[in-house]
Amino acid sequence: MSSCRQPNGRLVVISGPSGAGKSSVLERVLADCKLPLQMSVSATTRPPRPGESNGVHYWFLATQKFKERREAGDFLECFEVFGHGHWYGTLRETVSTGLRAGKWVVLEIDVQGAAEVCRVFPDAITLFVHPGSLTELERRLRGRQTESEVAIQDRLETARREVATSHWYQHTIVNDNLADCAAAICSILEDHDRNA
Repeated sequence: MSSCRQPNGRLVVISGPSGAGKSSVLERVLADCKLPLQMSVSATTRPPRPGESNGVHYWFLATQKFKERREAGDFLECFEVFGHGHWYGTLRETVSTGLRAGKWVVLEIDVQGAAEVCRVFPDAITLFVHPGSLTELERRLRGRQTESEVAIQDRLETARREVATSHWYQHTIVNDNLADCAAAICSILEDHDRNA
């Protein structure tokens, strides 16, 4: 994929297996990077977890409301994730508002969502974050102690498929050190800014 400046802002797509540490890395990137980065808040039909706020972590929508918005074409991408009956999606309005404001809108989305977004925004900057190996990923997933064995195996199988498609991302970054990974992403984005 080529990368040229959007008319206003830039779109940045970050994917990677569950357990790769994307959220932690992105918190650091948002804090450290000098570019006008803005996280896109996804919508979901799953209920909020303790400590999550509507409009901050996700837009929490009732299943029927999500369906209505999906049918109205309000989503740039949306998919049912992990087969649990919960939908996740990126609202077009969130992205377009940020881009018009000159922001570098960051989407943290899965591989199939990224493919859908890049059909609409072929000049998006794409990054794939992974922990270095599936063995390391399994260690991290088990270390969370929040998921059943079935869920862990589901996530590992999904990760295998995602890693197999990572070659079409412009940049692949190994997250074996949080600070180094965040610095590498900042450097990549700053290079895109200089070379636009």
